[in-house]
Amino acid sequence: MASPPQNLDPIDGQKPSESCAVVGFHGRSQAFPVLYSALRTLQHRGQENSGVAIFDGEKIELLKVDGHVYEGFRPHIEKNTTPKGTIGIGHNRYSTAGLKNITGAGPFLVNTSSGQIAVAHNGEITNYKEIRENLKGMGMPFFTTTDTEVVVNLISKEIKERGFINGLRNSMNVMRGSYSITMMIDNKLYAIRDPLGFKPLVVGKTGDGTVVASESSAMDVLGGETIRDVEPGEVLEIDENGFRTILKVPSEKKAHCMFEWVYFARPDSVIDNIEVYKTRYSLGMELAKEAPCVGDVVIPVPDSGRTQASGYSEGSGIPYEEGLFKNRYSERTFIMPSQAERDDAVRIKLNPIRSVINGKRIILVDDTIIRGTTTKRIIGILRKAGATEVHVRVASPRIIAPCYFGIDMKTRDQFIALRRTDQEIASEIGADSVAYLSIEGLTKSIGKSEKDLCLGCLTGKYPVKITDEIEYVQKTLE
Repeated sequence: MASPPQNLDPIDGQKPSESCAVVGFHGRSQAFPVLYSALRTLQHRGQENSGVAIFDGEKIELLKVDGHVYEGFRPHIEKNTTPKGTIGIGHNRYSTAGLKNITGAGPFLVNTSSGQIAVAHNGEITNYKEIRENLKGMGMPFFTTTDTEVVVNLISKEIKERGFINGLRNSMNVMRGSYSITMMIDNKLYAIRDPLGFKPLVVGKTGDGTVVASESSAMDVLGGETIRDVEPGEVLEIDENGFRTILKVPSEKKAHCMFEWVYFARPDSVIDNIEVYKTRYSLGMELAKEAPCVGDVVIPVPDSGRTQASGYSEGSGIPYEEGLFKNRYSERTFIMPSQAERDDAVRIKLNPIRSVINGKRIILVDDTIIRGTTTKRIIGILRKAGATEVHVRVASPRIIAPCYFGIDMKTRDQFIALRRTDQEIASEIGADSVAYLSIEGLTKSIGKSEKDLCLGCLTGKYPVKITDEIEYVQKTLE
């Protein structure tokens, strides 16, 4: 599951990245425009490649492209070579396991005796290598190292051997980890969410069809209506009459990824009936209570810390200001080999507003700190602009452990908070002080208890069995 280091943007790329977004559509109009708009809306969840699988009346046709949705699909739109049909699924990818080129992009398609099966998958199957070796031993071929190919081959095998419902049920019991899936079998569309509910998945209606998507914001952009979340362990079948539940695989607990509310999801999304924007504002309010600070102005790290900084300002009574201008129109700048080049790249992206900063005690608010390298450079910019003090406040708890469920945080040596005190972290990044939100403050702000959240990256204890890691629930899904 470990993935090679990404080429990272010096500002945005220092954050952890989500694995992907999934969408699905069944309606009367052409599927591609709907899938295309939904994938553009969910671009933040994956920028490496995108793909669609659409049933054209006889067969499923695949189209995969590199890069951003708009750039990749535009030539096909202009030449009118996009797949035609009214039923389809789509996928945005940011790889955390397997190949990083278009070969590993979703959706994946296999031809079986049950029909053509296409799968788009958000998440990460923690035991996919074991499943893959078992399937290879049965003579099943593999062409990539991605866990999504394992998913589609496992499901096809189980359906063939056990029938449709029992095959799906057994597949879900075999797979450990996180998966929100849109799937087609010929002209039938399905939505599947893992029994612990790691990743979000919602179902809704547009004017002439049913839509499934990773986030409710996609439904809003399509002019549709979100009906509800796909429940953990639920399988929906979607046709011209809408959707219905055909299977539920129960679990005694839930493990919703806390990072969805803290960082990944769009602020205008609603996940498991909880608005992301409201949660982030509450995180800032709680942080102000837990980690008060004497300062003149609260400024966010753009864009990720804005909502939390607004909450911190409200909670502390200290004025909120935009102290850093982010250049959204500069080309994507990757990490350079020398420190000087890296610093130049940050200055291209961020520029201080000196009237806000000069002579002021700054409270710098961000949603997370992973490595600390970007925060250190930003503090340098603030001090050069005349800040007399810089106090860092982080609106989430310390990240100290890897994620095995679809976030590209795989090695402990990248976490600045591991085995360091707040004072040591402050010294390393050049701040006057550093403070993090507590886990209690996090769960209070989200409105869910610890037992309903995956907090593995905060605690080092995981909701399912991970080799060489601590499992905080002594039961697996088998």
